[in-house]
Amino acid sequence: MRILIVEDEHDLGVAVQERVRLDGHAVDWFMTLEDARAAMAIVDYDFMLLDLGLPDGSGRSLLRDIRRTSSNIAVLITTAEDQISDRIAGLSEGADDYIVKPYDLNELVARIAAVARRYAAPRRPVHYRIGEITIDRENRSVSRNGRVLDLTAREWAIMELLSRSPGRIYSRQQIDTALYALDQDVDSNTVEVFVSRLRKKVGNTVIRTVRGRGYCLTAGEAV
Repeated sequence: MRILIVEDEHDLGVAVQERVRLDGHAVDWFMTLEDARAAMAIVDYDFMLLDLGLPDGSGRSLLRDIRRTSSNIAVLITTAEDQISDRIAGLSEGADDYIVKPYDLNELVARIAAVARRYAAPRRPVHYRIGEITIDRENRSVSRNGRVLDLTAREWAIMELLSRSPGRIYSRQQIDTALYALDQDVDSNTVEVFVSRLRKKVGNTVIRTVRGRGYCLTAGEAV
């Protein structure tokens, strides 16, 4: 997923960003509401980790704005506000989950996965089969004739993106966005390199190149 962290505690922000990236997500981290809003204007995020006490206002204002729009972003509040009334207020305003500082980073990524499953389940199939290849979105794995393939985090990120809408063409820029955070440089041939590596593992016919437009998954079936 593409995840936005809004957190003004520097050390915590660094730790959360590194841990969430280890799970294969592309992560952007900002310390103010202003910067978070600017990022959301140009990037379509799947998930947000939202602190409430920020230098330029309350994270609740951003949460309310999100829920007034058609945005389908999942939001997990991360805050030191630990009163029951605080939790009720956050959930009532549209948060999907609420975790109180200090928290364990492994619990945080488990909560991210749990919320993400709730969003993904009604919108897209968990498993998708293309010939001898099966994509398991729930367990973040790809199998070939029943054998789980050894994919890197970024190889899985490409497969996860393409499997959201099989047959839909995703541009190189869209794949770049899924792979990298805003503060990372992308080599001009990076996507081509990862797609080439993926094809060696899943077969040349699973991912189609549409000249001048991008890449898509070959037609298959939900299972």
